[in-house]
Amino acid sequence: MTLFLYSLTVIIWGTTFFAITLQNGSVDSVVSIFYRFSIAGILLFLGLLVAGKLQKIRPVDHLWCGIQGACLFCFNFICIYYSSQFITSGLISILFSCAIFFNTFNNRLFWQVKPAKSIYIGGLLGIIGLVLLFWRELQNTQASHEILLGIGLALMGTYFFSLGNMVSIRHKTQKINTLSSNAYGMNYGALILLTIILLTGKPMTWDNNSVYVYSLLYLAIPGSIIGFTAYLSVVSRIGANQAAYATVLFPVIALLISSIYENYTWELSNTIGLIVVLFGNAVALNVFKKRRKHLYD
Repeated sequence: MTLFLYSLTVIIWGTTFFAITLQNGSVDSVVSIFYRFSIAGILLFLGLLVAGKLQKIRPVDHLWCGIQGACLFCFNFICIYYSSQFITSGLISILFSCAIFFNTFNNRLFWQVKPAKSIYIGGLLGIIGLVLLFWRELQNTQASHEILLGIGLALMGTYFFSLGNMVSIRHKTQKINTLSSNAYGMNYGALILLTIILLTGKPMTWDNNSVYVYSLLYLAIPGSIIGFTAYLSVVSRIGANQAAYATVLFPVIALLISSIYENYTWELSNTIGLIVVLFGNAVALNVFKKRRKHLYD
């Protein structure tokens, strides 16, 4: 079952990065994210309610679901959506794979889980790989400011994602099921997004273009309801560090799509960079030595 959930996460999230770029247009990114999680949150909440599967939780747990909503379903995506205006979806997915290192750091910070030495080796390889991946873009001085802004936003969004993972671990200790915590978290995230929209005066516009509508529905239902439920279920089963290995695999899908639809071209430097990043993340997770069996449990 874990392998199925893991594979589902990789396939769905490998395609959502490109779908996010299709949201760029006349509708402000924050508004698009609000639409996304309003749809996902309401559908999931009502579905669980009708099925009698919505778990009742304590007020303190609602607070933590609110924190999870802010990290996973709000600020994470604000950063990712805006970064897509400066760098391609495939490159964003590579940066997102740094969730492995952020999870390791946060696991030590919040749960006192000591990182393995392989994390440091993998981190060094990851940094070298990222430099090679972006070398072509960074050589263009006119575009380097925007490239760096896109990189910074993507990494910030990834760190918020990691913080959401830590809250998910807390939910497991309190025996809160993933579907219920997601339902609450998505709705709280949507409320935070609505507050941001109202405070900043962003117009609540809509785009009737079929590309915008279909990509929004894809992001809301498979990308959010199914993708996050599958991923956080894997976190609950095998831990945040091991589950984050999914973020190493879906960049391959994302970069393939980026090559086809965003004219991302391959040269020697970025090809080697991709290989080094993926290898570094694999080293960081010790996938060559242990714990591969957990995927089959």
